[in-house]
Amino acid sequence: MIFIKLYLIVMLCYIIGSIPFGYIITKFKSGTDIRSVGSGNVGATNASRILGRWYGIIIGVLDFAKGLLAVLLAGLIMGSSYFLVGDYVFGMLSAQVLGGFAVLSGHIWPIFLGFKGGKGVATFFGGLTALCPLASMVGGQAFLVVMLIWGYASLGSIVGVVATYAILLPLIIISGFPLEYLIYTLGGTIAVSIKHKDNIVRLLQGKERLIGKKIESPPNSS
Repeated sequence: MIFIKLYLIVMLCYIIGSIPFGYIITKFKSGTDIRSVGSGNVGATNASRILGRWYGIIIGVLDFAKGLLAVLLAGLIMGSSYFLVGDYVFGMLSAQVLGGFAVLSGHIWPIFLGFKGGKGVATFFGGLTALCPLASMVGGQAFLVVMLIWGYASLGSIVGVVATYAILLPLIIISGFPLEYLIYTLGGTIAVSIKHKDNIVRLLQGKERLIGKKIESPPNSS
């Protein structure tokens, strides 16, 4: 029974993550396939360059909500069930981390878009908010400060996810926070950083796009 629960967690969270809000909303509002414009990414930043800032915020909130909902749902499905892996107790918190990875994977590799999705930043923070609001708040503030000062969403994203990992190290060592939080942030930091490899190259070359710079949608892009 417990392995059926784990299967449901992985599948449901992955499907939730695969819902491409950036693609759906951009297609509905402008008839544009977001994958053919700008960076080709289906996330909030690229959508904001096509539809404007407020639509980018809406899409970002929806992607954030995917992560939050999935991790909470994983906890509800797992409930008080648990099993032992050696001396380790795999229980609700471990299932939530599993659900967090599944929803993040769905956003980055969505089944509905041929496994080519977004970069996972908002969804990562949504899952982390359900797990550890303090770490999410610190990382979110780092993201906003860097983005507002330098104007690069990609730089803010990378600094933000790394900050969540950095703040959790002392919290786990000194304050006894669960190790599962660190596992989630480490996996998320690696995934988000890899997805931003092209942005890192452009940042180093001084060619990265500023957050507020709009682009024109190609005609008949549908």
